[in-house]
Amino acid sequence: MILLDCSCSLELSSHLVLSQNFCAEKILVLAMDGRKLLGTLRSFDRHGNIVLEGAYDRVIVDNLYCDNYLGLLVIRGYSLALLGDLAIRELPPFMTRVSEVEIKEAQKAKGVAGDLKKKTRDRMNFLDFD
Repeated sequence: MILLDCSCSLELSSHLVLSQNFCAEKILVLAMDGRKLLGTLRSFDRHGNIVLEGAYDRVIVDNLYCDNYLGLLVIRGYSLALLGDLAIRELPPFMTRVSEVEIKEAQKAKGVAGDLKKKTRDRMNFLDFD
């Protein structure tokens, strides 16, 4: 893989153009699997592959969040859903930063509640509301 330095601009498709304006800027990447990655854009290539420096994965559950540090990260263009400048540097005041253990517990609790809701909905299928 040949990565470009950020001294030029590159049209990846008719909808996406990366340029030197984005390089050395903090960006937010929304991956196809739903993960939210934040970091400093260092390089990109014609396939949309990017290199993030100081990257971390932000996990959000309701009003709780946790930043899991990943370091230097190469992301394939195929797995990018959204890429944008991180204009807002601070989170809203109602968001609470928690540890990795606490966020996993919150994810588990939310998953259990979602499973219960789905089971209840499945039991009521015989009513055929449609």
